[in-house]
Amino acid sequence: MILAAVVTGVYVAFLGFLTTAAFQAHAVYLHKIQMTWFKNLDVPESFGFLRDQRIHVLTFDYRGFGRSKGTPSEYGLIDDAVAVIHWAMNNAGIPPSRILLFSQSLGTAVTLAVLGLFATQSPPTTFVGAILVAPFTNVPTLVATYRIGGSIPLLSPLARFPPLLDYLSTFIRDKWSSTDRIAKYIRANEENNEQYRLTLIHAEDDYDIPWNHTDILFWHAVNATTADGIGYQEFEQVKSDRKTDFGAAGSVMEWRTQNGIIRQEILKTGLHDVIMGNPVVTMAVMRILGESSLV
Repeated sequence: MILAAVVTGVYVAFLGFLTTAAFQAHAVYLHKIQMTWFKNLDVPESFGFLRDQRIHVLTFDYRGFGRSKGTPSEYGLIDDAVAVIHWAMNNAGIPPSRILLFSQSLGTAVTLAVLGLFATQSPPTTFVGAILVAPFTNVPTLVATYRIGGSIPLLSPLARFPPLLDYLSTFIRDKWSSTDRIAKYIRANEENNEQYRLTLIHAEDDYDIPWNHTDILFWHAVNATTADGIGYQEFEQVKSDRKTDFGAAGSVMEWRTQNGIIRQEILKTGLHDVIMGNPVVTMAVMRILGESSLV
């Protein structure tokens, strides 16, 4: 009984800290935890997922991450990504038709925000394509099941108390609504008759971000291509009829319009980070670049 009371007290205190901006930033972004020990960050091509491929990779640290100063926030990270893309286009002279946006986990939310900004500006700017690995729908939905490091729960113990969970969700500062942003991006390209390529990849055994987040994002993307819309259950039936099932290797589903291709690849294994070394990821990059050369 004493142990249970202590654990409960610690968790309640933890929830209290989560309502503060500073502690929340550390819990959501984990930007002070370094995952690249013993790696030479000045030679990123030595350990990248596209190692030995003849592709230039431009990567950077968001504010507050790695060697970059500052504190991460939703719009701060978006500004950082936009600045890097502007540098690539304006300073390095790389046209958007040769730029592919690749992201994983938190980066997928940044990518979708950036894609939407460029697609809706006047005139619109579209890139050769984008790849989202292990994306999530939005932060409030994610934290309802998320466990830091796969073990420390954020709000999942409160799932049995929806009103309380909803109340605490109002304190979440950075929402990262990827469902809205993916629809905005796709809809803008369809309305402007711009060519686009979007691939979503997820592993079924991802315990950090459940793979159903990709299912929902895929549906929102496809729904944005239709004038009358398509219900989630209706789309699930369409997927079961049209997807290619590779058994232990997972499944693939493509949705094509006159303007673009939206592709979903679900792997049976790959966890949250190991998936980055899967050949499927490299092939997704090569596929989009190959398709662009044929346009």
